[in-house]
This record gives sequence, C-alpha cells and structure tokens, in this order.
Amino acid sequence: MNADELPDREAMEFDVVIVGAGPSGLSAAIRLKQLDENLSVVVVEKGSEVGAHILSGAVIDPIGLDRLLPDWRADADAPLKTLVTDDRFYLLGPAGGVRLPNAFMPPLMNNHGNYIGSLGNVARWLATKAEALGVEIYPGFAANEVLFDAAGAVVGIATGDMGIGRNGEITDRYTRGMELRAKYTLFAEGARGQLSKELIARFGLSEGREPQKFGLGLKELWTVPDAQHRPGLVQHSFGWPLDSKTGGGSFLYHMEDNQVMVGFVVHLNYANPYLSPFEEFQRFKTHPMVRETLEGGKRIAYGARAITEGGYQSVPKLVFPGGALLGCAAGFVNVPRIKGSHNAVLSGMLAAEELAPALAAGRQHDVLAGYEGKWRGSAIGRDLHAVRNVKPLWSKLGTYLGIGLGGLDMWANTLLGFSPFGTLGHGKPDSASLKPAAQSKKIDYPKPDGVVSFDRLSSVFLSSTNHEEDQPIHLKVANLALQKASEHDVYAGPSNRYCPAGVYEWVEKDGDEVFVINAQNCVHCKTCDIKDPNQNITWVAPEGGGGPNYPNM
Repeated sequence: MNADELPDREAMEFDVVIVGAGPSGLSAAIRLKQLDENLSVVVVEKGSEVGAHILSGAVIDPIGLDRLLPDWRADADAPLKTLVTDDRFYLLGPAGGVRLPNAFMPPLMNNHGNYIGSLGNVARWLATKAEALGVEIYPGFAANEVLFDAAGAVVGIATGDMGIGRNGEITDRYTRGMELRAKYTLFAEGARGQLSKELIARFGLSEGREPQKFGLGLKELWTVPDAQHRPGLVQHSFGWPLDSKTGGGSFLYHMEDNQVMVGFVVHLNYANPYLSPFEEFQRFKTHPMVRETLEGGKRIAYGARAITEGGYQSVPKLVFPGGALLGCAAGFVNVPRIKGSHNAVLSGMLAAEELAPALAAGRQHDVLAGYEGKWRGSAIGRDLHAVRNVKPLWSKLGTYLGIGLGGLDMWANTLLGFSPFGTLGHGKPDSASLKPAAQSKKIDYPKPDGVVSFDRLSSVFLSSTNHEEDQPIHLKVANLALQKASEHDVYAGPSNRYCPAGVYEWVEKDGDEVFVINAQNCVHCKTCDIKDPNQNITWVAPEGGGGPNYPNM
C-alpha cells in the first residue's frame, strides 16, 4: 500500500475538541463541563501522558485555579504545596550579585501568596478533575492536521498516522489517524504550536499586531542537601553571564522534598550567532550564588521550551470560524513576572464561557466574537497591559537602562493608570535579529565540570526523550542549498548552538559541509522554527507519544 491508497480515516463527533492538555486546554474542558455536564468534550495530547511535555519554572499565581476550582486547596492531592516565603531579586556580576530592594519592585512583581510547583503535575491533577466531569482525554495522539468545511470554517482536527517509515513508506505497524470533528475546536498547543501557527497565517490573525517575540527557557530539577535547601525561597536574577545587549534572566526556586528548580531564559532576539543558550545556562550555574545551592546535590531532570514574550501588543486575533486560540498559543505570558499559567487557566475559562452559550443556542462553526472582545478588559488584559513596554524597552536599550525604565513604566501604569511611552512596538521578528558571523565575536565556553555544569547529550538523556526511529524526520528543511549558503556560510551554523538538545550539526563529508538532523534528540522546544534566520526550518509533530517525558517539570 502506498500513500495514495490510504484508507479513509474513522471519524468521531464531539461538541468541542481541544488540542493540548496543558493548563489552558484542561481549564477550558473543566469549565465547559461545569457549565453544561451534557457537552461532549475531548482533549488530545501529543505527549505520552498528560504533563509529559509541560515545562515551566514555575511560580504560580493561583488566581486562575481560585476561579476554576475555588476549593482546590482542600484537595489532599492538589500538587501545589509550597508557598513563597522569601522573594529575592539580584543583579549578577561574574563573582557576586547585588540584591534589589523589594520595596522598589512594582506590586505585581511580589510573589508572596504564589506557589512554587511543577506545572506538569498541575496539568496531571487538572486532567483528573476533567475526567471526573466526563471529559475524554487522549494522550499519545498528535493533532497534525486542521479540518475545514467547504466554507473554510474549522470543523475539527485529524491525528497523525502511525507507522510511516523514515522514507515515507507504509510499514507493518501502520495505523491510520482519526478525525475528531467538533462544533468548535480550541487550540491550546503552547508556544509556536504547529496548528496554531497554520491558523494564524491562514486567517491573518496577526495582521495589525506586533511580531510575536520568544525566549528559550532551559530548566533543571535538582535534589540538594538539607543545609542548602530553603523551601519557599524564590530567587530571580539577571545580568551575568549575558552581556548587557542580550536579554534574559534566571531563577532558583526551592520547593518541597529538598528539590530545587534552576532555570535560565535567553530572549531569542539575540544578535550574536555564536551564542549558545545551553552553554550560557551551564555557565550561570557556576556562579558562586548558584553553585553554593547546587554543589553536592544531584541533577534529576532537564528540559527546554520556547516561551512567548511579545505580550499585549503581539497577541493575535484569537478567534476564527469554528475555533479559538488559548493560553501560550495566544501569547499570554507576562514576561517580567515570568508567569503565564494563571493567564492560561483564565483564557480557557473565558473561551468556555463564550462557547457554552453558543452551543446552547445551537450555533456551530462560527466566530466566538465575545472571547476576542472580552480578553483585553479581563484579568488577562490588565495583567499584560501593565507590563507591555518592559520587553520593548529591554530589547531597544539593553539590560540596565531597559530594565530600569521598564520598572518605572510599570510603576506609572500601577499608580497613574497610563504609560509615558504609550505602547511601544517590538520591531523585527526574532529570526531577523542575527548578525553575520563576520560581524560577531566568537564565545569561548568552558568545558563542563560534571559537578554543576554538564554537556548537552547527558542533559537530553535526563529529559527521557524518545522517538520512534523509523518515521519521517519531523524537522522540515525547505531548502538545503539555502541552509548551506546562508545559515552555514553567512551565520556560521547557529542551529548547532541555539538548539538545546544537539539536534543539528554541520558535518564534513567528502570535502563538503553537510547538514545533519538528529531528530531523535528533539525536546520539542520549537527554537529552530523561531530562530532560523531564513525561516527555512519548520517543526511539525512527530508520531504521538514521542518527545520528552518530563516527570515533574
């Protein structure tokens, strides 16, 4: 059997299909069933289980959970146990750091009352709540095609076929994907989701908006000795090892059971093609203020994920005939707060509260205009509006002046209700920010010490990443000649450095440089889809169940 002889897909009908079992998708499912227990709601998730692909800091503002499940704190199985008790901000230099007084921080930057925890475990817990209400959840199924009717409205999704060989041939393990058809389809894929990206382009949802901006977040989970563990401590920092022109920040979060989350974010509008976010993260951990926490401990997990950073002015139009975008697919992360899960939950609820009455009225496949019309006036909009100029100021003016003015701007928004800057633009997309290698300085990164800093492959091992080897490569290069002539020859092959999992290599073969893709290593961070200077690489979903298997990230 060849590809043009494939059998028809089986189809299932639902009231609502939700793509992605993260906080926004699961919150939408729960809220729909709270509003109408008779609705048929299904959630598809490409990870092997709910939470397998979820990676976040995370310090969690409970505003979303408080509205969705007001009694959640009384649940013995609730995954958030550690309240923030000590909240610190540091500007780091190579050998030390200066603590910034909390009194100087705008009130929204205060983390007291928030929780430290695993967002993956929050998703797993939300899944149990959704299933108890009758929501069907299908982990291990990657949604890789949007279904449209004759009028162009979204009518559902199709899951990917399983068992197509590396060269496109049908193998003996072949299983046809399924069509999940719905009156409305919600896309909650996270940052730079494959189908969300397609829908934004197809329906022109980003027209009139600023370009979406992104960061790459890298994270490790450690267990540390009792003497180094301070449950409830949240430590945010910026500065070293990044230079003043490169945006980013870092964190240490002390949660229960002697666990410490350590993370590093690099804004993907950096200019130097020789910069490696992974290596900067490893270098950060050698700082005395970080090493003293980690040394003598054990690293137990590693992962990486792109983060939406454009904020208020980059949020695309959220609705189109037959569906809507939720959570990080919409870009609801608050960059200076380093938080987005609260807005993800709120967006899922807001969409559900527009969708349920539409279904009750017998509507389907039309535009949920109320969701688009209400988000800016909601808690989500207020959260993002107050910080809308922090990212542009940081990008335009550098770390020190940019953050200083950004802080003053947040105070102006808090005290006066307006900004002297209005609403600033972001300028060019992250893919256009690299300078040619000839105009850039090489960076000499130290070798890992095996104590607090490590190499890429041992790190990927800790992510438990796995893919079926006999399948087409899911990282699609449109033009290999362009990759050589530009990405390699002009920019010195930055894919080898911006990828946090060692997926890309330039290897000499028969006197020529060949682009090698180690797709098995991919942790689904989507950085290549964002940062490639020619937008020549497209990330698409591999077979369902592939990718990282994060235990409690």
